Amino acid sequence: MASIDSTVLHLDGMAQAELIRKGEISPEELLTISIEAIERLNPQLNAVITPMYEQARQAIAQGLPDGPFRGVPFLLKDLLAFYKGVRCANGSKLLMSYVADHDSTLTLRYKQAGLVILGRTNLPEFGILPTTEPEAFGPTHNPWNLAHTPGGSSGGSASAVAARLVAMAHANDGGGSIRIPASCCGLFGLKPTRGRNPLGPSITELIGGLVMEHVLTRSVRDSALMLDCTAGPEPGDIYAAPAPERPFLEEVGRAPGRLRIAYSPGTPLGTPLSAEAPGGAEKALALLESLGHEIVEMPLPLTLPGEKIVELFVLIWATGATLPLGLVKQMMGFEPSPRWWSR
Repeated sequence: MASIDSTVLHLDGMAQAELIRKGEISPEELLTISIEAIERLNPQLNAVITPMYEQARQAIAQGLPDGPFRGVPFLLKDLLAFYKGVRCANGSKLLMSYVADHDSTLTLRYKQAGLVILGRTNLPEFGILPTTEPEAFGPTHNPWNLAHTPGGSSGGSASAVAARLVAMAHANDGGGSIRIPASCCGLFGLKPTRGRNPLGPSITELIGGLVMEHVLTRSVRDSALMLDCTAGPEPGDIYAAPAPERPFLEEVGRAPGRLRIAYSPGTPLGTPLSAEAPGGAEKALALLESLGHEIVEMPLPLTLPGEKIVELFVLIWATGATLPLGLVKQMMGFEPSPRWWSR
């Protein structure tokens, strides 16, 4: 195993699972390597706020389901995705003592996929902000530069995956909480369509359907296979996404034919871009053109002015930000007040 130690955490989840299937490494050995990486690097990153090492060892000892990710270490963001018997503070001092009394449907599907859950990751309070600096747990740092943010709200998950603590980690996204950390940390982040992954059983929808569950990964194929493992409705859903024509994993590497790809060089508000952004876009466009696709410049097809779209989003987001207060009352049995934040 000595030859694997230094490289196995740099593999994606599918590659790690393949090593386990071939008997080249055991789930116990891979878990130990991941724990050692967390213990070594997390003091600088502050990505993992609730270790679940004993739960992980117990899951392996009891026998893992023969899912496609059997034996692969995995982290849960500390928002939604409840795990029975483990604290889920949602990044808030209000919920520091809340322990879930059930597994979320998504957590059950992660377990059925064979994943070994070994901790929960940091986030801004209730996932509201695009940076990860909660008063309850302190800031998470970007492993590429500890002076920089990993983004938010799934900043802890992004930092952990980028630092090679795990191959992938749970994340969720309402206004960019998967996509922003993916951009900040050089990861792949997909926000699935509304109703694709479950939020239940205790939650049916959040912020008018804006909030979706998924993962942050280092490979596209891990994200696709994970979606195959978790997608699908559950009883009580108020809407569900249409079933895909084929498994999402089969879309990876599938020849798309010659595409006509539109792009806009500006932003919806006409705000200035960073110096790096146009250069990065030009490289991506050149690559697409070299692959035989047609590139067309066109303005963003907005049905409303950009300023109005921002105004409406902020209104919806601010209204949705009041929802956690109702959850606190439901979960903890008391009415939140300003004095709780002043502690």
